[in-house]
Amino acid sequence: MDASYILPFIASTKTVFSTMLQLQVSCDKPVPQAVIPTKGRDVSGIIGMSGDVLGSIVLSFSMEPAKQIVAKFVGADVPPDSEDFGDAVGELLNMICGGAKAKFEGKSVSISCPSVVVGEKHKVQQMSDALCITIPCRSDCGEFVVEVSIKEAMSSTATGPRAAASTSS
Repeated sequence: MDASYILPFIASTKTVFSTMLQLQVSCDKPVPQAVIPTKGRDVSGIIGMSGDVLGSIVLSFSMEPAKQIVAKFVGADVPPDSEDFGDAVGELLNMICGGAKAKFEGKSVSISCPSVVVGEKHKVQQMSDALCITIPCRSDCGEFVVEVSIKEAMSSTATGPRAAASTSS
């Protein structure tokens, strides 16, 4: 996977957390997903990407950092079983992905509505035909990861995202 697809997610994560949560985030070197075990994954936001780039982005936390980050984002403690909790995680991921895709110069990319999974030690299965890169992140609220699993859409004789989407049907 081209680094030009990873760097926008690092920059956007730092910007969103700094702007929306007043939290500084440091990111370690991105690594293939297999290097980082998924233990402690209790909350995951998932967004799909389509168009010139296909795949998904996952924002995952263990429960305590998730609760602290959501509380900072909404300005109050929100129980994890509340719809508002999932909405907050989904909106943070939506902002991260929106900021990152804006940096994909010359690419037409759409993002889906986020889905959020809350459940102890779950696993999010990424596309099997795309490398998944994990970006380990730290903040004063705890650690979390951003997983980027995207690839270039298949090209066809026609051009544009519609042509690429129609060849994959």
